[in-house]
Amino acid sequence: MLGLSLGTNILYITTMKQRIKERLQKLYLQLKERFAKPISLLKFSLILSTATLLLYHYPLFKYVLQNIESGFNGVMIFLTLVVVMFAMNFMVYYLLLYLGRIVGRVLIALLFVGNGITLYFINTYNVLIDRGMMGNVFNTRFSEASGYFSFSAVMYFLVLGLLPAAYVILRKVKWGSFKRFLASTSISLVAMILIAVANMSNFPWIDRNATCIGSLIMPWSYTINTARHFYHQYLLNRKEIRLPDATIMNEDREVVVLVIGESARRDHFSLYGYSQETNPLLKQDSVTHLIADASATYTTEGVKAILDHKPTDELYEILPNYLYRNGVDVVWRSTNWGEPPLHIEHAYTHAALKERYPEANGDYDGILLEGLKEEIEACKGPKVLIVLHTSTSHGPEYYAKYPAEFKKFTPVCTTVEMSKAKRSELMNAYDNTILYTDYLLHSVIEVLRELEGGRSAMIYVSDHGESLGEGNRYMHGMPISMAPKEQYQIPFIVWCSDSEQKIKPLEKVGHYHVFHSVLNFLHVDTPIYNESRNIFEE
Repeated sequence: MLGLSLGTNILYITTMKQRIKERLQKLYLQLKERFAKPISLLKFSLILSTATLLLYHYPLFKYVLQNIESGFNGVMIFLTLVVVMFAMNFMVYYLLLYLGRIVGRVLIALLFVGNGITLYFINTYNVLIDRGMMGNVFNTRFSEASGYFSFSAVMYFLVLGLLPAAYVILRKVKWGSFKRFLASTSISLVAMILIAVANMSNFPWIDRNATCIGSLIMPWSYTINTARHFYHQYLLNRKEIRLPDATIMNEDREVVVLVIGESARRDHFSLYGYSQETNPLLKQDSVTHLIADASATYTTEGVKAILDHKPTDELYEILPNYLYRNGVDVVWRSTNWGEPPLHIEHAYTHAALKERYPEANGDYDGILLEGLKEEIEACKGPKVLIVLHTSTSHGPEYYAKYPAEFKKFTPVCTTVEMSKAKRSELMNAYDNTILYTDYLLHSVIEVLRELEGGRSAMIYVSDHGESLGEGNRYMHGMPISMAPKEQYQIPFIVWCSDSEQKIKPLEKVGHYHVFHSVLNFLHVDTPIYNESRNIFEE
């Protein structure tokens, strides 16, 4: 009986395998036959526009439904956005395919891949794809970008990117006549205009929410903002505007070390009252900590603001260039990126530092401290500015930003998919980066203490803050006008070798206080000096 039962099971399994194989072969033949039969360009464009609307716009639909008013107006706003997006994508796809043929297919396929990747970042990190975010994308090095790789990212790429792209490339299409082309594009254009005009009364709501809406519409969020980013870079890369000549007022030896932090939020520094002891060393160093807000929520704009003399979109001489031109010894050391163009003799990238100090551990920001005292002492002039641009708290791999001995708060999050991490573990990993920052700043102070003659100061300010799950937001990069406080409330920490040097009791400071405070400390006189943005008392 056992042998009979076993034989029956084997026969059943064999039969089932055969049936499955036959059905798969039948499905393959059906798909092959369907793909072999061309469809009209009109139908193809409608399919692509529908797929774009349904596959990639859940975050947009969610945002609109959460923010529209109830009633008829709310329904009209939602339907207007849906119809306009559908018609706009249809028209663009139709134009690209009819006019570009193979080139059009490739471009649309790339857009679908871009949609899939962009949707992963929106869903995983709750980011908005604006000009600043695209700047982060193009300024991110591969070593940082690889930190975002995960199984989910691969699935988004394959299922929502590569699969639709393959359909775009392989599907056979009947291109149709020029008369049909004009009719189809004209109808879609007229439909968009009529719907927009019919909803003029709802324009105030759309205008108020334009930033978020524009940041979530595919593929326009990343394509248009990519163009905006490169245009902005073009403007920045124009020849910088010279500031008025400056005068060094005395020959006293004075040194400032400006440390630019990365993604450090104020409320995770125990100096500011945080419950976990993240600043044990700085608390012993007699530092002054000021309340500060960042001027931006991403690195390029934040660093520019720290080095600028006033809020501006123009490319004026930044602090290192200005001081160097006027006789101050300036050294720039960085493990990060995103600074405006530097025109100084001694500017060292992360790679250059690792080459200069091959025996040092180049994986962490500690390499910025290598040979620092000797570098300062080698400066021949009386006035010295050293800039250390760190990357210590940049996510999502917070756990990889500090050496093992700084893993004080445990357990830590070790996944780049922050929304899936335990909040406590994410906080612990981030807090360990602040603990490491505490060590780095203390080490800078120790170097300055060992200098003989003259006086010195350290100023530490972060480029922006960081979201760690509050409101289901992660990392940074939201427009400053709507960013949560976690992304712009930053630490501003000052140490002076001269115990008699007082700091003004300012209610709040910001990025633009750095430029003028450094000028004051180094006794550099210039017509652009602004005493109201100086933190030091005379």
